[in-house]
Amino acid sequence: MKIRTPQLIDKKKNSINLSPPSLLALGFLSFILIGTLLLKLPFAHHGDVGWLDAMFTATSAVTITGLSVVNIGEAYWLFAKIGVMSLIQCGGLGFMTFAILAALSLSSKVGLKQQIMAQETIGQTSLANATFTVKGVLIYSLFFEAIGIVILTLAWMPQYSFLESLFYATFYSISAFNNGGFSLFPNSLMSFSEQYMITFTISMLYIVGGIGFVVLMDIKRAKTWKKLSTNSKLILSTILGLNIFAFITIWCLEANNPHTLQSMSVGQQAVNAWFHATVPRSSGFNSLDVTQMNDSSTLVTMLLMFIGGGSLSTAGGIKVGTFIILILSVLNFLRRSDELTVFNHAISEKVIFKALAVVSIYAMLIMTGFFSLLILEPKKQFLDLLFEAVSAACTVGLSRGVTETLQPASQLILMLLMFSGRLGPLTLAYLIATPRKSRIRHPSTEIQVG
Repeated sequence: MKIRTPQLIDKKKNSINLSPPSLLALGFLSFILIGTLLLKLPFAHHGDVGWLDAMFTATSAVTITGLSVVNIGEAYWLFAKIGVMSLIQCGGLGFMTFAILAALSLSSKVGLKQQIMAQETIGQTSLANATFTVKGVLIYSLFFEAIGIVILTLAWMPQYSFLESLFYATFYSISAFNNGGFSLFPNSLMSFSEQYMITFTISMLYIVGGIGFVVLMDIKRAKTWKKLSTNSKLILSTILGLNIFAFITIWCLEANNPHTLQSMSVGQQAVNAWFHATVPRSSGFNSLDVTQMNDSSTLVTMLLMFIGGGSLSTAGGIKVGTFIILILSVLNFLRRSDELTVFNHAISEKVIFKALAVVSIYAMLIMTGFFSLLILEPKKQFLDLLFEAVSAACTVGLSRGVTETLQPASQLILMLLMFSGRLGPLTLAYLIATPRKSRIRHPSTEIQVG
């Protein structure tokens, strides 16, 4: 009798099956590697730009953070500046977005596996909506960036030639909408703190980019507030509330600071207070000297960086939805209510637990990075290192001027924080989306909390 040996390897098993977080991580790492090689080319830079400098810049661009150890405008030639701009665009739209768009361009239909990967990556609950959302991401990005390019080109033309104005406008429009925070000027936007058209346009670009593409598409669909989804209403109202609160707070705290707002007119104070109230939500631009801001303003800035922007946006942080769900959950507990409702809709416990998990992971990530920086940089100020860790982990890009002075090991820590901060929520979303249920049920018990 002839015994048939089972085939252990077949063609299907030869293929590498990667989870969405793994594919995203490899995609971003590929962009970082390519960007590092491009930025290190002899005709890409002038002066002493080392491999670590190039890798740090590429990592910061792909993770749309904005921290930099060199002056982008002075250290790199035009070729590298275009490269940085391209990396910001790739990082903002996301590797998976490009992957799905490439699949759509090759075939009219996307396979179930690809749709599931897009679903897990962009946080959609409907497979049909996943590919539709990916298309919307590209269309909305190009649309708003084009508007920004036109306005900024006109704003810069009195100071620069048309081609220079066009290039600056393109770079800053892409950097702003994608919440990249990269600047070609050595003092970011401090030289333009009195030019309202430039600062206001850039602030609107990173605000719109930080709202979230799902919300933007819902606004286009609904047209009116009543027809908006509960998610969109919650995100928009929370963002508005946060912006108004931060605007009033920053203005009050810095109005008498001679190094920031005190010497400005009321109109200039309002514009710059608005700019610095909205910019920490994930964009690393600054029109005021961050190092000269009061400690109280610095603490508010770190809180805003931690919150970040909307889900499926170019912003970082724990996301606005996560923040407001936790706040409402606490208020709901204090009121002893059995059900958490928002705009007459109930919020499931799964969403609350997910929000708690995101906050916990981000807090542990920041504390781990901050603790490492404290060990590696004993001579640096406590507040400066904490600010740097929050800015890197939440992919914001604001700095109190210590990034360039950090030793190589500390810069590697920041790169890991930027990379982890960009991938963290996506990885968590995938883990939560694929639960492993057990048939075993254990008896309940009471644990004292608080």
